[in-house]
Amino acid sequence: MFTGLVAELGTVTELKPLKQSYNITVKAQKVLENLKIGDSIAVNGACLTVVKISGSAFTADIMPETVKLTNLRNLKSGDKVNLERTLKLSDGLDGHIVSGHVEGIGVIASKKAQGIAEIVTVKTPPQLLKYIIKKGSIAIDGISLTLTDVTETAFSVSLIPLTVKDTTLGKKKVGDAVNLETDILGKYVEKLINHKLDGGLTKASLLENGFL
Repeated sequence: MFTGLVAELGTVTELKPLKQSYNITVKAQKVLENLKIGDSIAVNGACLTVVKISGSAFTADIMPETVKLTNLRNLKSGDKVNLERTLKLSDGLDGHIVSGHVEGIGVIASKKAQGIAEIVTVKTPPQLLKYIIKKGSIAIDGISLTLTDVTETAFSVSLIPLTVKDTTLGKKKVGDAVNLETDILGKYVEKLINHKLDGGLTKASLLENGFL
């Protein structure tokens, strides 16, 4: 589990193709502290398991499902990636609950300045847009952000100068792909409404009792 607060920008040193998967090595600093084989690290929002630690770098496997649903396959040596270690119980939850399970890819449609902020609009697949609401939360390349606007085809977020400076999103260009993870709470609500559970909870019963 993560919070969507990027700890540092790592640098890809190798992306090695395997059979339907990849092996990625990333040079880093902060996230290496007390890191062990088997630990999880979010790389551009995708939860990966560390399989090797060597000097100032770690290596992880990118499984076929992650290859299919994320932009990690497009990385090359020298690219920067957002890194975050897993949430500890003693940590504050300053972002939102992020699982590290990327659901799909969006494409940056526009970037424009608004005072000190930068407004980024992302064209999004319809199967993800249904979980996205104005003023809700979303993880873009692993960055926890608040939605400022939602349309039938896209959503917008406002980046503060620190986010522009310290994450990959500030360096992305129009047309670039980004990993998306919607707020997990919306998916649980949908599951409860659309599937009858023990005790008879249905959409009809929620309507009848004034919950919808």
